[in-house]
Amino acid sequence: MIPRIHKQGSSTRGLLNYLYGKGTCDEHVDPHLVASFDYLMAPDPGRDPSATKEDLQRLLDQPLHLLDADQRPDQHVWHCSVRAAATDRALSDEEWGDIARRIVAATGIDSGGPDDAGCRWAAVRHADDHIHIIATLVREDGRRPDHHRSGQRAQAAARLIETDYDLHHVTPGDGTAAKRPTSAERHKAERQGRDRTARERLREAVRGASAGAASTDEFFDRLAADGLLIRKRIAPSGDLLGYKVALPDDRNKDDEPVFYAGSTLAPDLSLPRIRERWSLRAEAVSEGGPELVQPALPPVTHPAFARRRAAAATWQALLIIDHGDDGMAAAQIAAAGEVLDALAKTSAAHTRAELRQAALVFERASRSRVRAVRGHDRALRQAAHDLVHSGPALGRSEDGATTAMVIDMAFFLAITTANWHAKRHHSQQAAAAQQTAEHLRAAYQAAAAHPIAALRQRGQHLTLRIRQRQADLLHQALPELAERIQAEPGWPALASTLADTRQAGHDPTALLADAARRRELGSADSISDVLVWRLRRSAHLPAAAPENLQTTAAPDSRHIPTPAPATPPAARTSNHSSRRH
Repeated sequence: MIPRIHKQGSSTRGLLNYLYGKGTCDEHVDPHLVASFDYLMAPDPGRDPSATKEDLQRLLDQPLHLLDADQRPDQHVWHCSVRAAATDRALSDEEWGDIARRIVAATGIDSGGPDDAGCRWAAVRHADDHIHIIATLVREDGRRPDHHRSGQRAQAAARLIETDYDLHHVTPGDGTAAKRPTSAERHKAERQGRDRTARERLREAVRGASAGAASTDEFFDRLAADGLLIRKRIAPSGDLLGYKVALPDDRNKDDEPVFYAGSTLAPDLSLPRIRERWSLRAEAVSEGGPELVQPALPPVTHPAFARRRAAAATWQALLIIDHGDDGMAAAQIAAAGEVLDALAKTSAAHTRAELRQAALVFERASRSRVRAVRGHDRALRQAAHDLVHSGPALGRSEDGATTAMVIDMAFFLAITTANWHAKRHHSQQAAAAQQTAEHLRAAYQAAAAHPIAALRQRGQHLTLRIRQRQADLLHQALPELAERIQAEPGWPALASTLADTRQAGHDPTALLADAARRRELGSADSISDVLVWRLRRSAHLPAAAPENLQTTAAPDSRHIPTPAPATPPAARTSNHSSRRH
């Protein structure tokens, strides 16, 4: 149940014309009263042929005449819409009437008591899933109502209504969510046969264009390359002040493109907020975080290399979220959204859908009331830039395996983000991060299926002597888990990886013990698969299975810091979310 207090107005008749009209897209069906200040004695222009909108307007505005003309408030029209969730059952008129009375009582418009001189109001229903409440902000005794913080009060009432009516429970927000599509926008998308509104499509496109962008020019070049129409706002001095974007196929009744300002798509998509991403903040420089003093890295020219760098940057972000201050952590979380946007944009077909959903959902987790200290997120933003500029993944080759690696790390970052938000009571953001983890789990399974299968096949062709050596090593390093691991389908892949680490000159026993210590393993569905990625990442082995056991270090691996691997999506989200990382 989502109540929304709209901007106060000056024309009661104007709002009634909208509520009882056809709507901007003919979406208003059977508009009629479901409740009013006088318990449905008010005229209903929707159901009563003898009643007019002028009759209802005169009744609602009558308290204005208790005041002298110069004392009447200019903005006297209060407007609140109340919408049910898409999954909720259809409520009856009587139920919507009761909900309207509870909302006006909670917001201070009309307590409903017999001795209370409240405001005059009416609730109009013109769709199955929502109502509109209109009120005059002068009480029956000529005084002004106490409707301060009516938005928060309406939200609190809505949480109780959800419980009483067994409706979907909306997670409380903090005012940082992106603006929801209007009814007109949703109906327009339905008429056009689209599952998403123009606002939502533009929001995704702008987020994708801003992911890893290093300058204003690059940002606008990406928008243009995606086919968006761009309108820039230029000051008389020539300075760029803002921008608007439109889809070529989204037009109004005059066949003109419908433009949206970046700030109306999401709070962090205004031009000043986007510019903050590539403007190193002074406070970040003065604090001198470790990511700010890293040497310059060589350019990335291959998708697999870009994904390895992204995995390393994500590991560094996890450390900052766990141990840095709130401003630094918020910056890492925001930049992680850019990495997910870049992954979704460059992913292969078999992972694209889930990664795209992960990026869309994480958008809500990337913003909170905590102010991000930009600059400390440079490594993640560079990773997003590298992912975009290195090109799309090639599919089920080395890129598919390194994609699985970075998704593995992104999964753990989503869980860490959920924990961080939950500790600060950011309910919507924590829920979004948990949902992101589920999409990343599915994407990981799709990305890892081919490379893990190849490693398992190689492991099955190891000689008996080599297999026994790996089994002995496993019992030596992980005696408590060895039997469980050997019983898993993924044990041959782990045995193959242990052989690869020895061929590459590492001590597999030490690497295995270290990999097991880095993060817990008890909640993993497949411990062997978890350890495969941890070992191959920490030993700088190629993510995909080589053609023979003579494994060598990956190209340019000397430039990649060794991250402690994350628990992959095989691990259960609920178990991870309750642990201290």
